[in-house]
Amino acid sequence: MASSIKTLLLTPPFTQLNTPYPATAYLKGFLNTIDGHASQADLGMDVILALFTRKGLIKLFEAASNSTLSKTSNERRILSLRDEYLSTIEPVITFLQNKNPTLAYSIAERDYLPEASRFEQLDDLEWAFGHLGIQDKARHLATLYLEDLADFIKNTIDPYFGFSRYAERLSLSVQSFDPLYTSLNLAPSFTDEILFECIQPRMESEKPGLVCLSVPFPGNLYGALRCGQYIKAHYPEVKLAMGGGYPNTELRTLKDIRIFEFVDYITLDDGERPLQLLLDHLEGACETTNLKRTLLLQNGAVKYINDSTSPDVPFSHTGTPDYEGLELSRYLSVIEITNPMHRLWSDGRWNKLTMAHGCYWKKCTFCDISLDYIKNYEPISAAIICDRMEDQISQTGETGFHFVDEAAPPALMREVAIEILKRKLKVTWWTNIRFEKRFTPDLCRLLKASGCIAVSGGLEVASDRLLEKIQKGVTVAQVAQVADNFTASGIMVHAYLMYGFPTQTEQETIDSLEMVRQLFELGVIQSGFWHQFAMTAHSPVGMTPEAFGAKSLLAEAGSFAHNDLPHEDPEGGDHSLFSNGLKKSLFNYMHGACFDFPLQEWFDFEIPDTTVSEFDIEMAIQNNPGTPVSKGTKLIWIHARPLVSFYTKKQKGTQESKCKFEIHTNQSTEIAVFTEAQGKTLDALFERLMPNSNTPTLDEFRKSYDSAGSEKFDKLIKSQGWQTIRKTGLLFV
Repeated sequence: MASSIKTLLLTPPFTQLNTPYPATAYLKGFLNTIDGHASQADLGMDVILALFTRKGLIKLFEAASNSTLSKTSNERRILSLRDEYLSTIEPVITFLQNKNPTLAYSIAERDYLPEASRFEQLDDLEWAFGHLGIQDKARHLATLYLEDLADFIKNTIDPYFGFSRYAERLSLSVQSFDPLYTSLNLAPSFTDEILFECIQPRMESEKPGLVCLSVPFPGNLYGALRCGQYIKAHYPEVKLAMGGGYPNTELRTLKDIRIFEFVDYITLDDGERPLQLLLDHLEGACETTNLKRTLLLQNGAVKYINDSTSPDVPFSHTGTPDYEGLELSRYLSVIEITNPMHRLWSDGRWNKLTMAHGCYWKKCTFCDISLDYIKNYEPISAAIICDRMEDQISQTGETGFHFVDEAAPPALMREVAIEILKRKLKVTWWTNIRFEKRFTPDLCRLLKASGCIAVSGGLEVASDRLLEKIQKGVTVAQVAQVADNFTASGIMVHAYLMYGFPTQTEQETIDSLEMVRQLFELGVIQSGFWHQFAMTAHSPVGMTPEAFGAKSLLAEAGSFAHNDLPHEDPEGGDHSLFSNGLKKSLFNYMHGACFDFPLQEWFDFEIPDTTVSEFDIEMAIQNNPGTPVSKGTKLIWIHARPLVSFYTKKQKGTQESKCKFEIHTNQSTEIAVFTEAQGKTLDALFERLMPNSNTPTLDEFRKSYDSAGSEKFDKLIKSQGWQTIRKTGLLFV
């Protein structure tokens, strides 16, 4: 039965500038399936677009001028250029919204925008960007301009401000609620006041009975609680619920009751069924005791209610994410840094979808595999995924998709790619993967043909000993081979890189860096990011650190957040020493530079010589097993159907009938020649190879060919013509 309660789904400041965080769209899509009344808003974007206007900057500069804080020379420079900022801010915002493209010429000339300290990094702009177009350079300059203003806000009037996080340090690894509670009871900040101005019209126009605050990251928590504080003060009849990635990982052992001064309910893990039951409860159709995975205040204590017998909503029944109300045209396409994968995250308006709930591998020992969002693996069919893609294209007008899976399953990716080709969808997509050996050269070519442009995967520590300890299920050689398969097909590869896993020695860190250097030098990885290992409470390492050679420094969980665990690594090296050197070397490798530098060049302390052969990755790539073939391998043709003709070839007084397949790809024309018998049979069966049919297995196609023609399949596959069509676009997947 549909609920009569109006639900307002809010994303508090701040997540992304370029595209909505998808949590509220997912929930709205589900509520549509049960005829729920829901609206949604991205308050982060509301605040950004209220602040970065002429009117907003006038308030900003007045507040900064009246601030008693001493100002640096850079801040005085920005204040002195006040009129330049006021006259350029609105054109720059519309330019970053892709509404004013001709402004790029003025911006790129470097005499349009006022420039402060962020522009000091531009000495190497040409080196970093090469010969990219005017639009990209202008967007990077416009991004630096906004970051100058963000720095100014943070340093003069609001230390909590940040484009992708707000007051994050108050929410990172906080065992106690005290720092947040103290800040929330201070006078609202400059940004808080803008946030309140954005909430008020939303509440007045929507008149919700329930407000749901999605908190994916620590940098959203303070903003969410400020929202709750404002709504409770001005709309006391409205109930507030909070969910999302942060409470799912951090608040599972919550004891501090003070958070319920700001919200009424906190739901954990998948939000669909808990939200449905909460709506039923608010309408009087469900007792408190029947709620699902819900924290609330009861009899002066935090109570966790999970007594409902209602199962979670199957992933196939959660509906298509609904972006109504998020107004994608408002978002800003920025270019923050020159890391290729980070650019995808910050540039473009991506529709967000998920191929499968959870992770099909769920073994990595550093990962939160004990939590539902990882351990409960549930894929859906390729048909449903493509139905959702078509629904989102129709709604948003955008054909770009970011599949936000923990690790997209190779078999399902294959079926999705085939379904995309069957439907003749012209889409662009990218996702997260594991470097599975199932990503063969042919499968990568199929993914590329369907619109895949990039993948990101965890190489983690480039050491076979540590990869085994992590239970990653891959080797460094396998990563190199799979990355080469993707790269050869034209798909960009980003590697997540880790240092500091328990027992990792200094030697292993340097050897791992050498492996990474070779991967970039050989061009099989184009993007990467180093992060230091963090122990979390819900991972195998966090639950039994001694088994991994580590020692937890936390005696017991605090009363508030519990996830990040401080720890010692008695058997490993001093991991923090390597941070700057690893990141500096990677920055250069990503730009194709400094491969010939000795590794010592990146560190200001003595490091051991690498024990890795300079040919390790090259040998791994040379030993790539290619695409294995079995009876169950599927055959699919990824181009237009070949044009077939017959002719007679005369040679040394003899005549031979031949068949020509003229193959037109988007880039070239290829010719495959067969005997007349081979060509006739293959032509008669070729429709079966097209994506619009039921893709045959190799065994099925072999039997069809053998029964339809005079020549056997084994002779066909030895022909030069067959080799040509295999190379051109007949894939074995």
